[in-house]
Amino acid sequence: MSDGTSTTPVLRLESVRKTFGSTVVLRDIDLSVPPHTVTALIGASGSGKSTLLRCANLLEDIDDGAIFLDGEDITDPRVDPDTVRRRIGVVFQAYNLFPHMTVLDNITLAPRRVHKVARAEAAERARELLARLGLGDKAGEYPDRLSGGQQQRVAIVRALAGKPRLLLLDEITAALDPELVGEVLGVVRDLKDQGMTMVIATHEMGFAREVADQVCFLDAGVVLERGTPKQVFGAPEQERTQRFLRRFAEAGRL
Repeated sequence: MSDGTSTTPVLRLESVRKTFGSTVVLRDIDLSVPPHTVTALIGASGSGKSTLLRCANLLEDIDDGAIFLDGEDITDPRVDPDTVRRRIGVVFQAYNLFPHMTVLDNITLAPRRVHKVARAEAAERARELLARLGLGDKAGEYPDRLSGGQQQRVAIVRALAGKPRLLLLDEITAALDPELVGEVLGVVRDLKDQGMTMVIATHEMGFAREVADQVCFLDAGVVLERGTPKQVFGAPEQERTQRFLRRFAEAGRL
């Protein structure tokens, strides 16, 4: 495992291929995510963004290729997937909070059960994270008493509670009302400033342009174009990328 100063990519995909039945969803994906950087995955719905994230967290088995976390081949059949997942935090567009548990219990469940952290220690870290994300007074609340933006921030806190090496964010603003999107994106900006390594699948082009170090445009399961935000958003080379981004520019979302 990396000590945090290595230049070894935190996440690396080599020729990853994934099919569902006869449908090829990911086609020979190559991707490298350096430490303390943000990679944004953009593309139309069905382009493979969410599947790529699910493969990276071993929620989906790949059909070919290999995935490395800090240089370790985590797709080796001898690797325990649960051990890998302890090092990766995931936040989906659905909050997936347990409605019968308080915010604090939602956050501390995995650290206590999976990481074997003492209850008091887990609660202390949870309260620190809640305070950092502007939810310091919500520890005793139940999810249904929170706004969508607050629930999504709790989901981010829950992912951070295990001190992940890598954070995967899958369309985390898709289910939010427009006025709540900003508060969640603000949290991601803060995490970037703190050096968290992240891979983000998003339809928020302006946000991707602002926070990403690397942008990958997926189309039909292929990384059709990649580069810095300036390159991909400012001067895309592929005609398909140009057409995709033109829609956002015309809507004032780029």
